[in-house]
Amino acid sequence: MNQRELIACGPFFTNKYSMKKKFNFTLIFIAMLVSAFNIYAQTDADAFRYSGTTITGTARFTAMSGAFGALGGDFSSLSTNPAGIGIYRRSEITFTPSVFAGTSNSTFLGNHSSESKFNFNFGNAGLIFTQKLSKDETSSGWKSWNFGFGYNRLDNYHNKTSYQGKNYNNSLLDYFAENAGKKDYTQLDEFYEYQAYKAYLINPDNDTSLTQYIPAITEYGETQRRTSETRGAKGETIFSFGGNYSNKLFLGATLGLSSLRYSEEAVYEEMTNSHVYDTLNNYRFTQNVTTDGSGVNFKIGFIYKANDNFRFGFAVHTPTWYTMHDEYKNTIKSSFITGQSYSSESKDGSFDYEMTTPFKAIGSLGFVFGKMGLVGFDYEMTDYSSARFSSSSSSFFDTNQLIERKYIASHTFKVGTEWKFDNISFRGGMSYSTSPINDNYKLSTSDYSKISYSGGIGIRDEDFSIDLGYLYTQSNQFFQPYTLALENVPGVKQNIASHNFTVTFGFRF
Repeated sequence: MNQRELIACGPFFTNKYSMKKKFNFTLIFIAMLVSAFNIYAQTDADAFRYSGTTITGTARFTAMSGAFGALGGDFSSLSTNPAGIGIYRRSEITFTPSVFAGTSNSTFLGNHSSESKFNFNFGNAGLIFTQKLSKDETSSGWKSWNFGFGYNRLDNYHNKTSYQGKNYNNSLLDYFAENAGKKDYTQLDEFYEYQAYKAYLINPDNDTSLTQYIPAITEYGETQRRTSETRGAKGETIFSFGGNYSNKLFLGATLGLSSLRYSEEAVYEEMTNSHVYDTLNNYRFTQNVTTDGSGVNFKIGFIYKANDNFRFGFAVHTPTWYTMHDEYKNTIKSSFITGQSYSSESKDGSFDYEMTTPFKAIGSLGFVFGKMGLVGFDYEMTDYSSARFSSSSSSFFDTNQLIERKYIASHTFKVGTEWKFDNISFRGGMSYSTSPINDNYKLSTSDYSKISYSGGIGIRDEDFSIDLGYLYTQSNQFFQPYTLALENVPGVKQNIASHNFTVTFGFRF
């Protein structure tokens, strides 16, 4: 007899699951639409992840928390307010290696766990070329044209998380059985339910007239564990052009060729407490997904110098129009107390689609105190509810509707300052982003708001500079590994923090 036959003859059908009330399949269908494991329709979480940015780039930009919208004169500002290119008086080359350290602290069913991950990358590499048009600084008219080309890193996806706890109410196998519904096994989702079926983790209930599945869990109280490691980043290659008119008005525009890569390996495990013959001991479900995207956007802005001490700026960013490609694969391995074990591996899956990120607007103020120091204030508005997926082969109606209902505009406030003593500059800054989640969809106190603190130092002579920058960012997040139509599923509260250390080498000519 095989394992499925042994189970059918044993105590399997006396478990708690078989005594539950019948499922409401209308609610099941709704839950499936927003399932955490649905690979075919990209989720709202994907749209949120790829629409966001973090403060990264040159060390000076990082150390002042990116508050450069009205200050300019830094290569990273070309990805925020392109008018900053007009501030340049000389040509410059910059190069920024960076070290990123991400940490996560998770709380699940009263248990705490922490993980960390390190990544070496390049925050920036760029060239500014300045063409002077006039040597008379007092006359009106165009003083210079400036051209910029290079790369700015916009976000970092490297992270590692884990959690573990005992669940006395439900199992991921309940989710698989629920989604399997009344389908014949040949109709099951080949990446999820069918893999669970092949590993004897869900089995047909032979006591019913219609096909229905029950999970291979004889009693709850199983230990649930999940580890996840993500890699990747988002950045853009930029082509910028701008000018200086009468040392009062600075204009600029940037064409951004954006690219992103995101990969995740997630391992979900459940270990039972059962000692009953023929029952499940443990299983492991592994998911691998890689996303690549390339897109284009356009940015335009201005800075106006009202007087020697005060200036203000404004910039708008079009959406980024991405072409996306996903590749994914799942495996399941199960082990039973009898010593039997089974494994099942899905085929390699792939999917092509398009994504549009939100429009962004930035308003800025800058205060300059001669050669002593400066202070910058930026306000950014990003409406995450406007992100959209599309595909010629699949409808994203439900996902796009969920994005529109679940997300709202997020408001980011930045302040940064720099003070000079001879050829040494000291810098600091702070940034805060409000929650992008509609109150009706907040499942815990974890609202995805984000706060950052930064600092740094720089040394400059006539032709060379070296800058050091540090940024600490913290955000509280919430994650549910699966959903059920008639039961609450425990979620994981995660405190995600990152430390970004940057050093920029600059050469002026």
